[in-house]
Amino acid sequence: MNLFRVRGIQLAVHFSFFLLLAYRAEDGWDNGGWPGLVWGATTLIAFFTCVVLHELGHSFTAMRFGIGVRRILLMPIGGMAEMDDIPRQPVREGLITLAGPAVNFAIAGVLWGGLALAQVPDEALDGYTLPAFVDLLMFWNLLMGIFNLLPAFPMDGGRILRALLALKMPYMRATIWAVRIGKIVAGVCALLALILPPLLYRSSPAFLIVALFAFIIFAGEMELRAIRRRELEDAHWRAILARTYQTFPPVEEPPVLIR
Repeated sequence: MNLFRVRGIQLAVHFSFFLLLAYRAEDGWDNGGWPGLVWGATTLIAFFTCVVLHELGHSFTAMRFGIGVRRILLMPIGGMAEMDDIPRQPVREGLITLAGPAVNFAIAGVLWGGLALAQVPDEALDGYTLPAFVDLLMFWNLLMGIFNLLPAFPMDGGRILRALLALKMPYMRATIWAVRIGKIVAGVCALLALILPPLLYRSSPAFLIVALFAFIIFAGEMELRAIRRRELEDAHWRAILARTYQTFPPVEEPPVLIR
């Protein structure tokens, strides 16, 4: 479902997002009635607002380099900015990638500063209070920024890894290694989500965490295949152009007559 545009970028929400919203509201109702329902829905919407800001950080930086951004799609497992292309210059890709987590760290810093200036007592951070809301949002942004830096391609950390590898090796080979490492990291994280107690994701079911890492592995493989296909197409057209130029002899320019 399309919502609105930000500097020409369409913001859209996948229908499954509303299932997550309903789950979060029901969980809040079961634990606290109407206040819990409002708290659950509000905190989820606030969290995904930060996800949008994260993706806008990527998008605005990409637009500075002349790259078009079609839309930002929100799903239960996060957000995704759909760009026309990913630059093959490692420095540009690194800057675009780092812009997302930088937004989260900036939000966390501002919220932390607000709590520090307000000198909020520890007891005010319990229950359905504004300081507790700010504290939770600060924690989520800090966690989001750190989580996205995991070297699991195509997450931000995986793209940064690819950009670093591309400084020393061809782009295609750097992508292959980034995807391989990303699969290992995502697989280990999914396994930990199943066997460890839910410390960081509390009320979120473990299958959502596993689904997230499964999607990361799938998305990384799909992007690798797309890059391979583009490499083959580029090589094909280069071969055709080379044969074409070899077929036609060079044209001799007529002599210039000077009187």
